[in-house]
Amino acid sequence: MNIRLGKRFWIGATAIIVVFTAFVVVRNLVHAVKIRRQISQLDREKRAFEHRIAQDSALLERLRYDDYLEEYAREHYRMQRRDEHVYLIEEN
Repeated sequence: MNIRLGKRFWIGATAIIVVFTAFVVVRNLVHAVKIRRQISQLDREKRAFEHRIAQDSALLERLRYDDYLEEYAREHYRMQRRDEHVYLIEEN
């Protein structure tokens, strides 16, 4: 018995393979774009954290000196000595 597949079958099979391949490629491209966006966002966060670390390291270095430590405590934590009166003037 001769089984002969028609021309329509091969066209249909080829179309299905092409559509499936296109679907997989587009899906992978979308995934790659999302990953690149995440990498870009994480790089921006990394630079921000590195900048913050540099600022904090500089502050720690300056806080090693007692004069600046006292000034910093007065400005940021409103500390004062026992026999001292402090008047705060805040600017808007």
